[in-house]
Amino acid sequence: MASPTATLLISCPDQQGLVAKIANFIYANGGNVVHADQHRDEPSELFLSRIEWQLDGFNLKRDLIGAAFDSIAKPLEATWQLHFSDEVPRVALWVSKQNHCLLDLLWRYQAGEIAAEIPLIISNHETLRSIAEQFNIAFYHIPITKATKAEQEAKQLALLKEHSIDLVVLAKYMQILSPDFIEQFPRVINIHHSFLPAFVGANPYHRAYDRGVKIIGATGHYVTSDLDAGPIIEQDVVHVSHRDQVSDLIRKGKDLERVVLARAVRLHLQNRVLVYGNRTVVFA
Repeated sequence: MASPTATLLISCPDQQGLVAKIANFIYANGGNVVHADQHRDEPSELFLSRIEWQLDGFNLKRDLIGAAFDSIAKPLEATWQLHFSDEVPRVALWVSKQNHCLLDLLWRYQAGEIAAEIPLIISNHETLRSIAEQFNIAFYHIPITKATKAEQEAKQLALLKEHSIDLVVLAKYMQILSPDFIEQFPRVINIHHSFLPAFVGANPYHRAYDRGVKIIGATGHYVTSDLDAGPIIEQDVVHVSHRDQVSDLIRKGKDLERVVLARAVRLHLQNRVLVYGNRTVVFA
């Protein structure tokens, strides 16, 4: 098994000596850097970085690293996150009736491609319960109506807390999360059936077909209170032609949705995504 590592994600106003200060913190405590990347956002004059180092031989115990680094971060006016590679995130998958993204994620999970635990699936329909049973994962049916939305979201939040969930993945969950829900649990990834911001809303493939588009796409993004307008993690497109019917666009779109969602989830779980404003830096 590879040596456990610590990963630091940091953003702060750009200034001289930032790289040296961060690297020296690791060097001074006996750390060995295994990956380092950085980016300067010119319009905002913001410095963003991801740095990963081995914990073997590091002089600070992991429960002291955060406090020690904070003494460096505060004068820099930095926001930062610290993650450890041997702490396995816990993910909840949310679905409605479509199964393609759910099955793809569960296959990847079963194959060891997704470094997480998936203890539960939540759905507003009973349709996909058999898939949860097939993978021996708890399934919770929580129907949503306009009248019961607040009450049912409270149940969902309680389940996330009960199962110590770190991330929610909307694997074609066809309900809009309320601003109150997002405020209480902001770590949510969604897959959108188009190359955002085009064709937002219902029947996107029919509308794309009517417009005679030559590419269709999929977008994996974080969920915010602004519908389908959260920071984008991953996107991809595929070419289509005049010979393609709506059914062909749907088939190709589902293929894209599978792979784009899987990439977005993997990048998040590997702590490679740093959000600033409504944008992201993805340290691939």
